Amino acid sequence: MKIPTICRYCGGVIRLAPARKIYGASTDRLGLAGENIYLCQNCNARVGCHKGTNRPLGNVANEVLRLKRRETHQVFDHFWQSSGMSRTQAYKWLAGQMRLSEKDAHIGGFEMDQCQQVIDLCEKEWNKGAVA
Repeated sequence: MKIPTICRYCGGVIRLAPARKIYGASTDRLGLAGENIYLCQNCNARVGCHKGTNRPLGNVANEVLRLKRRETHQVFDHFWQSSGMSRTQAYKWLAGQMRLSEKDAHIGGFEMDQCQQVIDLCEKEWNKGAVA
């Protein structure tokens, strides 16, 4: 993912900041001590970084999109864990279902409609009886 510099929501400047700036006293409990996030100085849109790096996990998201991505991850993680797939196999499956490259099939880069598509795909598979 490209390092964000300008906020796609408000046009504000995005800066690398310690996770502690957002999570405060919860930083250690969340396992984010020493980690960074990219944060819009105006509207609080943000994206975390891969552990131990300054490489963004996805693209900058406002609160509504962050909540949708969290919901999507919960559904998708339950789907692949209960299906007997590995995480890698699940993302390959997802890429094929969404007609995306494996490189582009990551929830951290998805918009609202793509998140809903993932949820719908997982529910469709559950309804087929493929996943308990």
